[in-house]
Amino acid sequence: MTTTELTALLPLLGVAGTSIVIMAAIAIRRDRRWTISITLMGLAISLGFVFTARRVIPCKVTPLLVIDGFALFFFVLLIAATAVVALSAFDYLHRRGTVVDEFYMLLLFATLGSCVLAASTHFASLFLGLEILSVSLYAMVAYLRRARISLEAGVKYLILAAVSSAFMLFGMALVYAQTGSMALADLANLQLSQGTGPAVITVAGLALMMVGIGFKLALAPFHMWTADVYEGAPVPVTAYVATVSKAAVVAVLLRLLAAVQPPTTQLVLFMTIIAGASILIGNLLALRQDNVKRLLAYSSIAHLGYLMIAVIAGGADGGVAAAFYLAAYIPTSLAAFGVITVLSPEDRDCDLVDDYVGLGRSRPLLAGLLTVALLSLAGIPLTAGFVGKFLVLGAGVASGQWALALILVLGSVISIFYYLRVIVAMYMREAASPASSKPGPRIPTAVAATLAALLAILLWLGVWPGPFMELVHRTVGAL
Repeated sequence: MTTTELTALLPLLGVAGTSIVIMAAIAIRRDRRWTISITLMGLAISLGFVFTARRVIPCKVTPLLVIDGFALFFFVLLIAATAVVALSAFDYLHRRGTVVDEFYMLLLFATLGSCVLAASTHFASLFLGLEILSVSLYAMVAYLRRARISLEAGVKYLILAAVSSAFMLFGMALVYAQTGSMALADLANLQLSQGTGPAVITVAGLALMMVGIGFKLALAPFHMWTADVYEGAPVPVTAYVATVSKAAVVAVLLRLLAAVQPPTTQLVLFMTIIAGASILIGNLLALRQDNVKRLLAYSSIAHLGYLMIAVIAGGADGGVAAAFYLAAYIPTSLAAFGVITVLSPEDRDCDLVDDYVGLGRSRPLLAGLLTVALLSLAGIPLTAGFVGKFLVLGAGVASGQWALALILVLGSVISIFYYLRVIVAMYMREAASPASSKPGPRIPTAVAATLAALLAILLWLGVWPGPFMELVHRTVGAL
């Protein structure tokens, strides 16, 4: 391996090395404060390595990985979001009376798999990264092993994720049978080599791969696991599943479709149906929820449907819209789940709408943060979510996806109702003894600063998105 390749791999090596250091530290001495310190220090060093790797990109490290601006953009998103989850999990897991140390080892393994996915250019590295991420998530979802609902969620995710991995692996096998190669770049050669269109076996293989990707992204009709896993998992793990794991799979999808250019008519139709169904099903099912975690679960299905519009649009505009939408969605979701985390007592999660009655009076700062996060999810102006939806809508219209554009507008209108339910509960409802009116757990200074930073990002991207959009154009638009 050359010095250039080693420099390009430094962010991945930083995350992997941190997980190994934590394993050794746990074997020597168990101390949750020492473990979180190592985790955050390692993530900070890995972020620093991203800027070091910028000097040598683009760099192809064997046929399996490529470190380019696109990969580094996602490295920053994934590692920064992981740091937020690590901070929020520190007190939450301690309050729930469970062992904290191993959680951070699993968290870092999952992040390593996510980063591998963002840099994958080969079926082998893609599947390896996906399994590193998935196996870690199985344990993280069921981490509260004394809680029956957490174990149930872990088993459901394990079974369904294994099935989806089988679909994806079989799809890769079919594509390999047609191309004789597992490199994503060779998919473009396949399209160019067949004047009458790709063979049926190739279309079937790509469709099966899309089934596996659809499960990981919780797109309809592969969304059945989402609400149960979101509800049963520890809140920080739910935040991780909603943000980091999905962002990594979106990176894979963007690279895959960038190779398959132009995409086949059948593939575009397949993705269009999935996107439209996800928006409608996610928003309609969210209307019936009294559990905030389940509400956000169905909301995430709709949001990934919105994002699929940009993916289908393709080109530089579609890629930029998808990347910006992810960059807006991740801090928004982390802020919403962060409020749930800090409000949750020792015996249960603060996940019912009724738990938030009177929060605007008892804890106005947390209520304000949750309000901004919900408004951003709804796509209200002056928030990051509005700019993200505007870019996605523009990409869809520019590519002629008028039906999906109309469904996006309709879904956004529907979503306002269930987001406002929570906001109304916080500011306009009264109850005899709402859970939110009680003192609640103390918020550590580091967590409070992190939540304030998330709020600043939501407002900054909503009010002045220009500089960040230029960065996205430079890094993702080149894909």
